[in-house]
Amino acid sequence: MSTPWQTRRASRQPFAARAAAPREPVDPARIGRRVVRRRAKGMDAAAVVRALEDARFDARQDSRHEDLADDERGRAELAEWERIDQLLVAAAPGTVYDPDTDDVVQAELAAEAAAAADREAAVREAQRIAARADELQALRELHALERTEPRDGDEAVRDEMTRRAGGYVQADVDAWLARALAAHRGHYRDPAAREAAADLLPPPVLAHAALLTELVRLVPGVDMDQLAFAARLATTEPEAAGDLAALLARARSGAS
Repeated sequence: MSTPWQTRRASRQPFAARAAAPREPVDPARIGRRVVRRRAKGMDAAAVVRALEDARFDARQDSRHEDLADDERGRAELAEWERIDQLLVAAAPGTVYDPDTDDVVQAELAAEAAAAADREAAVREAQRIAARADELQALRELHALERTEPRDGDEAVRDEMTRRAGGYVQADVDAWLARALAAHRGHYRDPAAREAAADLLPPPVLAHAALLTELVRLVPGVDMDQLAFAARLATTEPEAAGDLAALLARARSGAS
């Protein structure tokens, strides 16, 4: 027959020791705090003191067992009983504990809700990026990518397509983005999007776009196919391509 202490101790053993590995990581400390709050709800100061003494006894017993010496949940439970004890000591006589009016609990719940919302948003964004990558891949296969208007977020889609290719740069996708950036097509019509691109696109793409911008200004109406060398130069020597674009820009400004 097990004693109450043995029952409580067994309930705090690592989950992996009692069942198969969970599908998602768990936070033992958070679980411990929630258990304490459920037990403490409606308790007055005297009842919390008794529960705190039980928790301290458990902690002393656990310290004698190597497998429980580093019990994160047990430490969290003890700390939470101590916090609630101090909370009621400072409260008016006769106050009972209510997690719904506990500022610490409410702040944690708000933070957890915000984190959950962020995770959901990240999942939705990942799904959007994957769907757009599928769309652009289909357009590539139809040889229609160059006629496609880029959208907000396509920089991340470009990274996803590179990842899918095992890290190999997709030259046609990079050229498409560089040409769109140089021509202010799609979402690059917005100056803010062009400014943001400096942090979202790699140097070769930015150098290609800058060089195209100056070459088109130098030779108005030039066929883009005649400027294919700009992509090769930007890919192999992005710094040199950027320097050339800057030189052409200075020459143009000096001539005007």
